[in-house]
Amino acid sequence: MRRAVVTPERPGPGPLPDALLRALELRVARRMEGLLAGDHRSAILGVGSELQQVRPYEVGDDVRQIDWNVTARTNEVHVRVHIAERVLVTWLVLDVSPSMAFGTADRRKADVAEGVALAVAHIASRRGNRLGVVSFGDGATRTIPPRQGRAGMLGLLLALQGLPAQPAAPPASLSDALAWTAGVARQRAVVVVVSDFRGAHDWRKPLLQLAGRHEVIAVEIRDPREQELPNVGELWLVDPETSRLVRVDTASARLRERFASAAADERGAVAKTLAGAGARHAVLSTEGDWLRALAASLRRRGGRR
Repeated sequence: MRRAVVTPERPGPGPLPDALLRALELRVARRMEGLLAGDHRSAILGVGSELQQVRPYEVGDDVRQIDWNVTARTNEVHVRVHIAERVLVTWLVLDVSPSMAFGTADRRKADVAEGVALAVAHIASRRGNRLGVVSFGDGATRTIPPRQGRAGMLGLLLALQGLPAQPAAPPASLSDALAWTAGVARQRAVVVVVSDFRGAHDWRKPLLQLAGRHEVIAVEIRDPREQELPNVGELWLVDPETSRLVRVDTASARLRERFASAAADERGAVAKTLAGAGARHAVLSTEGDWLRALAASLRRRGGRR
């Protein structure tokens, strides 16, 4: 698969050093300690296809796991305990909406998102684990079911290059994409949402539904100019999601202060919603070394698990 040509307008994610990828893999592995790696038998007992043992029922056991045959023979309630699935599934929910094309620093938000996607795919498709992709926001959403190894990476590249994959009802918004992923992710999985989380804040309910079953990592991508306005006189600002134009005079110190305050409040609301759902939250910028920032963010404690 050929990568897109790098240009000043589309600089790409930049280098992905092996050392930092290994560090990121270690951070993710520690975060996913309660889930399973694909290269060994899990020590965790849970939902799976391989029977570990049949034992007497204990208070708190799932009644759906009662083995009625053994219970009838022994006159004592017994439950079946399975070894949890060996393969770890990762779903990448990727924002490709028009607002992701914005960038005033080293690269665009879409370039950082591409780098995060490739880094996640590098980790998620190793050792027999599987990677699935849901992209949304460009009117031609692609859903690629989980695939192992190289097939998972190729599926991701198809999504990044805008090529057709498995047809699906297109989730046009973040809310739609989260609800869609909750429906297609049947096995407990890691769900990595890469987005700028711009637009309507109507995604709390589907996020709660998704995080109730899966480990959710939210990777928020920002640009410095979205948080504060420079003093450059009169500007026409356009909302890439709606194409709405607004004329502003950035020479006004009061306007710049109000803009910064409103932007901080809006981002604070996003962070609060993510924290309330128990999602891990990493904030990356189009300025500086986003990969190092991602590894550092995942090293810090937080979230519900």
